[in-house]
Amino acid sequence: MATTRGPGSGPQLSPAHWVKMSRKPGGLLQEASHQITAGGSAGSQYWNAWVRNPARGLVEICLMHPLDVVKTRFQIQRGKTDPTSYKSLGDSFRTIFRTEGWFGFYKGILPPIMAETPKRAVKFFTFEQYKKLLGHASLSPGLTFAVAGLGSGLTEAVVVNPFEVVKVSLQANRNAFTEQPSTFVQAWRIITADGLGFRGLNKGLTATLGRHGVFNMVYFGFYFNVKNIIPVNEEPTLEFLRKFGIGLVSGTIASMINIPFDVAKSRIQGPQPEPGKIKYRTCFKTMATVYKEEGFLALYKGLVPKIMRLGPGGAVMLLVYEYAYAWLQENW
Repeated sequence: MATTRGPGSGPQLSPAHWVKMSRKPGGLLQEASHQITAGGSAGSQYWNAWVRNPARGLVEICLMHPLDVVKTRFQIQRGKTDPTSYKSLGDSFRTIFRTEGWFGFYKGILPPIMAETPKRAVKFFTFEQYKKLLGHASLSPGLTFAVAGLGSGLTEAVVVNPFEVVKVSLQANRNAFTEQPSTFVQAWRIITADGLGFRGLNKGLTATLGRHGVFNMVYFGFYFNVKNIIPVNEEPTLEFLRKFGIGLVSGTIASMINIPFDVAKSRIQGPQPEPGKIKYRTCFKTMATVYKEEGFLALYKGLVPKIMRLGPGGAVMLLVYEYAYAWLQENW
């Protein structure tokens, strides 16, 4: 099997070679461990990756979580008539800081911290498994990446949705941080009031499926197809920048395409306009309601902080996975 290699860049495989590899039988346990370790870790060496991952994931979440809070606040506000509406991105940061303090930017941070490692492991492990399964179908390599990404996103959504329900409910709370219930108290309140089903801890599942499915389909499909079109650079720094740039564009485009699902998810999982009355129930009906009442651009609320978070974040996540996975394939 032909491969090309840049110094320190790991093997570069064409889409056809990826699909051929997926057809070869191998030790499922070893292959799965490669994928889970690479997907759930953030280092280039096996043991160091396991040790470093929680700290690196924590740093990333702490740095980016304020953008996630602002994104959610924009998505749940209902037009200019909403008295709590933010006028701009800068106004949202100033208002949150003035009324809720620094800790206001970290509301709902515990659920994503708890979900981070299993979410990444599921994302990349299932992507490889769906890709392997699709290797037996008569799909083009480019389409295989996109469909495998779609499958991994749908699987990932099922895992993260309960965490998202709790996170959004905490982020929507505009009380002072000290007056807010803890993550576990909030989760218990949701369960006791509405149960574990689609009105309780799993509400908004269809919107979460759409958000993650579309994001991963574009994210993986664009990245792996474009990466194999643009020539490999022999200079390690330039090769890193090539991959980072493609990953950055992948995360940005995926965020722009999937954000209507994100808005619908925030409306369903966030507070309803009238207490005791559910206005936002299902994904596409919520999109239609938002479009009818607030206009087309309302489906893109929170796009700027979302891109600021997931553009570079998406690039880093794919680079980590590629380098860790390549190292494990060669050394373990």
